[in-house]
Amino acid sequence: MAMNYLLSSPSTILHNQPNYPFSPLNPKLGQFTTLPSRKPRITTTTTIVRSKGGDDSADAPDRLISAITYFYPFFDGVQYGKYVITQFSPLQAFIQPLVPAIRVFKSFPFNGFLVFLTLYFVVVRNPNFSRYVRFNTMQAIVLDVLLIFPDLLERTFNPRDGVGLDLMMSLDSTVFLFLLVSLIYGSSSCLLGQLPRLPIVADAADRQVPP
Repeated sequence: MAMNYLLSSPSTILHNQPNYPFSPLNPKLGQFTTLPSRKPRITTTTTIVRSKGGDDSADAPDRLISAITYFYPFFDGVQYGKYVITQFSPLQAFIQPLVPAIRVFKSFPFNGFLVFLTLYFVVVRNPNFSRYVRFNTMQAIVLDVLLIFPDLLERTFNPRDGVGLDLMMSLDSTVFLFLLVSLIYGSSSCLLGQLPRLPIVADAADRQVPP
């Protein structure tokens, strides 16, 4: 502010101006007094960027394990395709190689529940597995749990003919096609090293398997 004052003061100085010994206008000094300047403080901020890949990265074994887990809800809900499979031969060709594995899965009534317990406690709750494997496994588990709702509808209404049967056939076919698309999308994405996020179930899996 001292320099601004000097620059803005008039060039002609009155003779009766008091002459202070340390005044910037002291003629004995012959020049303006230089005021010490303060250097501005520079604050350095270090930003640490955390890699987002980390535990979500997947090697070949993780990809394979994650891809296999999506067969669990498909095997458990393959019975919902009893109407649509008979109408489309490409679906029959797709299902035919899986028939032996489906028969083994369906051979014991509690196989589905045992697989659920195994996947949840051995894989999802096991920190030795990467988050990639645990997240995909949890998606498959949540997808299988959702099959309770169409099963309850079938057991409650179980129409034999008419409009009710048509609606039930449409519901079963929709559930089966959703399981089929989830299997193809989930497994293929895992084999490619990508992280699939299924609609409806991905958010629930995120809550169970936090980053």
